[in-house]
Amino acid sequence: MSFDSRTGRLFVAALGNNTVEVVDINQRKRTSTIPGLHEPQGVLYLPDVNRLYVANGDTGSVELFDGTSFRLLSTVNLGSDADNVRFDPVRKEVYVGYGRGALAILGEDGSHIADVKLDAHPESFQLEQKGSRIFINLPDSKKVAVVDRNTRTVIANWSTQGALANFPMALDEQNHRLFVVCRRPAEMLVLDTASGAIVARLPAVGDCDDVFYEADAKRLYASGGEGGVTIVQQDSPDKYKDMGEVHTRKGARTSFFARAHHSLYIAARQEDAQPAAIYVYAVQH
Repeated sequence: MSFDSRTGRLFVAALGNNTVEVVDINQRKRTSTIPGLHEPQGVLYLPDVNRLYVANGDTGSVELFDGTSFRLLSTVNLGSDADNVRFDPVRKEVYVGYGRGALAILGEDGSHIADVKLDAHPESFQLEQKGSRIFINLPDSKKVAVVDRNTRTVIANWSTQGALANFPMALDEQNHRLFVVCRRPAEMLVLDTASGAIVARLPAVGDCDDVFYEADAKRLYASGGEGGVTIVQQDSPDKYKDMGEVHTRKGARTSFFARAHHSLYIAARQEDAQPAAIYVYAVQH
């Protein structure tokens, strides 16, 4: 998911429906649908250029749409399995994980600038805002890769030390901590970004797909398909407290934390008689 805080629009990649659904959070209703996609997995909205970027897993393409009319502007063909999308606001570059192991670097206009080679398919990744590093989950390689944006090369590899299926990731850049949630076993790893050492392990919801760090409250939210959100309080960079779990529903694993709105949005897929929906949770401090 991606969020336009100016208009309250939430963009949801509906992978099973081959669409992107546009939801007005203020009106609490779907306002538009972008059809004809091909297993959309990643979505990014950039308000300054009013562009929507959609990564398609089936075709390996990234499609650029006008953010108002949703007219298709251009298509970038990467080859296969285009997935997570992130933006570097300083360099004005869009990063897309794809294929058997690569990050594509795109311009805001969709131009394909370069690629960073990896040894496995990248899942969630996070960019430093004050540094030049990118931290990338490589679950097939059982590690986190560290890439330098200046040289566009891998400069370090950090083991998850027996924890497998490391898909979601969040970053506390100020305190030099990286949060990686694994599915086997279901636990959250806290890594020191100076050394890659694991400084803490905590239980986490099963089938976790997203995790977010709220810097102001020093709190983590991890959503999982097992049907809940794990909440963790950061007492210090090395000390964490399990605050329990909020029940959602089975299969509701993908989420987005809107910091400006202090809200957590969770995509709940259709399950038996329950229709697909967006669950909205207000964060209380």
